[in-house]
Amino acid sequence: MESITEINLQALQADRDYQQSPQNWEELIFYFLLVDRFSDGREGEDSAPQGAAEDADEILRDKQLEAAWHEHSERRNGGNLSGLMSKLDYLQQLGITALWISPVFKQPAFEDSYHGYSIQNFLEIEPRLGTREELKELVRQAHQRGIYVILDIVVNHTGNVFTYDTPEVPWTGEVYPIKGFNAPSGKPEIPPNSQDGDAVRPRELQVPETFSRKGYITDWEHYPEYIEGDFFSLKNVSTGTGEGEDFHPSEALKIITECYKYWIAYADIDGFRLDTVKHMYPEATRYFATEIHEFAHTLGKNNFYIIGEITGGFDFAVEMQKRTGLDAALGLNRIPESLEQAAKGYGSFSDYFSVFSNSPYADEDENRWYRNNVITMFDDHDMVTQSEHHKARFCADAQTAPLLLNALCINIMTMGIPCIYYGTEQEFDGSGDHDKFIREAMFAGPFGAFRSSGKHYFNQGSFIYREFSKLAELRRSFLPLQYGRQYIREISYDGTAFYVLEKSGKKRFAGVYGWSRIYSSQEIVIAVNTDLEADHTVRISIDVELHGDSDTFRELYRSDGKDLSVFGIEAFEDRRAVQIRVPAHGCVILGNSES
Repeated sequence: MESITEINLQALQADRDYQQSPQNWEELIFYFLLVDRFSDGREGEDSAPQGAAEDADEILRDKQLEAAWHEHSERRNGGNLSGLMSKLDYLQQLGITALWISPVFKQPAFEDSYHGYSIQNFLEIEPRLGTREELKELVRQAHQRGIYVILDIVVNHTGNVFTYDTPEVPWTGEVYPIKGFNAPSGKPEIPPNSQDGDAVRPRELQVPETFSRKGYITDWEHYPEYIEGDFFSLKNVSTGTGEGEDFHPSEALKIITECYKYWIAYADIDGFRLDTVKHMYPEATRYFATEIHEFAHTLGKNNFYIIGEITGGFDFAVEMQKRTGLDAALGLNRIPESLEQAAKGYGSFSDYFSVFSNSPYADEDENRWYRNNVITMFDDHDMVTQSEHHKARFCADAQTAPLLLNALCINIMTMGIPCIYYGTEQEFDGSGDHDKFIREAMFAGPFGAFRSSGKHYFNQGSFIYREFSKLAELRRSFLPLQYGRQYIREISYDGTAFYVLEKSGKKRFAGVYGWSRIYSSQEIVIAVNTDLEADHTVRISIDVELHGDSDTFRELYRSDGKDLSVFGIEAFEDRRAVQIRVPAHGCVILGNSES
């Protein structure tokens, strides 16, 4: 499509039954992937799934392979929508119930952008990824398997669609003249006021007024520079003027909003992940969220979810989520780092718990996340909490990599909507001085995981894949693990002194953390052991009010695969507790007699 006038939303909706929204998104488990790096659908033709130990550092043994591997780290590897479709069974069996996919819209033809955040045409699918029909079929097949689809979208910028009149254009607050819009060749051959050619679509956006034209951001914390400026070569969209009730959306914002309504109606999308919310005026975000929610409601999607990527600090993220009408935020601020550090024994477990509130009615001045307002994850494609010059997945730290299952257990057994980054379930260990190193190809692409090439990693027999699927099933089976309040529990090694165990000093903590999830008189107790070598036998506190001396707890899961046991409750002067043995670098989950 070329023009916004070609969209007929009423015709798209005629005689269609749309997938209803989930009533409660906190029931779901998300999986995030970059389409280009996930699957090309030919894994069965290439080879059997490989193991990390077999392939690690393979390319380092051949200088030509190594050079090619590095060359493809910033180029397209060939993953596509058809390949993703072929892996829906893999995701379903892992326990995934919501699929978040990177942007799939058409990119500038002259650039080899693989990640999708450089949009040239908001009305077409990137042909190197597939077709609109394949996107629609992907969603249909996902829905058949009980998997909802979240589309990653961009509102506040486009790809590199025009060229400034001068080469150096740092943000100063002034508007710069443009030489012309960029043709498919990459040259500014299209006059600034022409809607001919194919620089940006729909064609109504191909006017200078669509864009702020204030040059690139140099100070990422300076307001309004970080809202008005360009992301390097990406071009910032002017979204409107005015504050509060006096905000007036720009024509560009209205057009882009209509484009995204089209994709909901056409492909039956269930939610959006909205990119770079920090770099939009709150009023523009609220306009977009309101328009999308209202339109989705007309399709019967009464709980269409819009998840914001909000960088800029923890308090800022909480405030923006509340102010803008976004349903949830990605837990980019504090959550990834504190979760990983707690799981590895390098940080405080209570620090991770401190970002959550057990009530949606907490003090307004208390900035915490409630259970359905935040997406929790540790590995992701940006790792914004890490150093700009070093990005690393969880398993890049070889010493603590065996604690990965514990991190996943913490992620899906605590409050929030959990999300797994592709490859984590196969123990991907990418790291390096650029985010490309944490975006490895999972299929047999040239930029493969574990410094390999031409190998795929869809191994459903791997330990983490199998154990995670068990944890996911457990979460689906017990309401406290989806909705429950959560409490850190005191631990005792001697049956006398009970403490909330924490890391102290510089030494890594090697012991047991424990917590409970409680919902409607049911208590689920979870314990993880950060000791890499030894099992630990401990007593873990339970809720005094819920349990009598004759009640019992039963093991629901053990990561070491040993037989599950039933435990009596021990009574102490001011508490009740259960004695359990937690395996080395493992976890145990127990339920009370009501579970």
